[in-house]
Amino acid sequence: MQTASLPPDSFQDVLARLPPDLDLNALARSTKAIRRARKVSDGKDLLRLALARGPGGLSLNQTATWAAMSGVAKLSDPGLKKRLDNAVPFLKALMEQQLAERAGSATLHWPGRYLRVVDGTNISQPASKGTDWRVHAGYDLGTGGFVHLDLTDNHGAESIERGMPKPGEVRMGDRNYANASALDEFRRTSANQADFIVRARWKSFVLHRPDGTPFSLPDYLAALPADSPVQEVLVLARVSQTRDLPLRLIIQRNSDEVTENIRRHLRRAAARRRKALDPRSLIAAGFLVLATSLPAQGYPAAEVLAAYRLRWQIELAFKRLKSLLHIDLLPTLTPEASRSWLYAHLILALLCDDLTQEFLESSP
Repeated sequence: MQTASLPPDSFQDVLARLPPDLDLNALARSTKAIRRARKVSDGKDLLRLALARGPGGLSLNQTATWAAMSGVAKLSDPGLKKRLDNAVPFLKALMEQQLAERAGSATLHWPGRYLRVVDGTNISQPASKGTDWRVHAGYDLGTGGFVHLDLTDNHGAESIERGMPKPGEVRMGDRNYANASALDEFRRTSANQADFIVRARWKSFVLHRPDGTPFSLPDYLAALPADSPVQEVLVLARVSQTRDLPLRLIIQRNSDEVTENIRRHLRRAAARRRKALDPRSLIAAGFLVLATSLPAQGYPAAEVLAAYRLRWQIELAFKRLKSLLHIDLLPTLTPEASRSWLYAHLILALLCDDLTQEFLESSP
């Protein structure tokens, strides 16, 4: 079993890592996590209970027993559950203040730019056969930490728009983020001060050339010679009847091994669904296609491709959430209990990011 909590002196160190202007008592009362000073009257104690129940790995009964023995609070199991359920807005607000404190971090891949990756990871409740919760994240490749976290149920779709864009940001996402309307709104929200790089499927966009003629990505790919170098094409993606999104497509041919693996997967998936495989999917399997708003001047295709390959860093961050903090071992069944448990993990994840940065700064 994981340890339930920290000794008092160490917990004070944890509190010291929270934003310096944060008043946990005021936050708990403003979010109505604490309404009356009965049994749990202190925001620090409420946070400590949430951490013990969540990443501390304790059941409700174990948490209540530990809290009584430690002098934190004397609560029954139902009383503890009620307080943790009510603490969801408090925990969410605390996580958001942690993120707000680091929003100004600046470590640059390109001069004046912030390189960030967005993605989501799925979490299931006990005995569930599908996704019940989804953590949407933004990860700064320069600082090596999360700059945006959002918790939704399984209906919360991945979108490039999650998290306010920062001027100078370059936001990267996989094929789930290749949506013309969302990308256009992302650019408009940032006043065109933030850019994107997303991987595109052959059918992600309705495309045409600047002169208005239709552009078929599969036909273009099929016509490329086998030894073609990296290609660039300027196109427009249809957003609405009156609006288009300028895109720069960067196209790199996959290796024969990668191409065959993708095609094998496509054939098996089509067989399982008992549907005919679209031949255009087999053509697209031979290429990596990126769509970006970055101009060619100052951002050559080779550098855009190299930047996109750094996406795996957020996958490692999600693996750490699951293998080290065990956020995937969700024991709860009700929505509010699950939110409380998950937010406590995300708060601890941000604290761990801060600890990591201190180690990297001091390590030779």
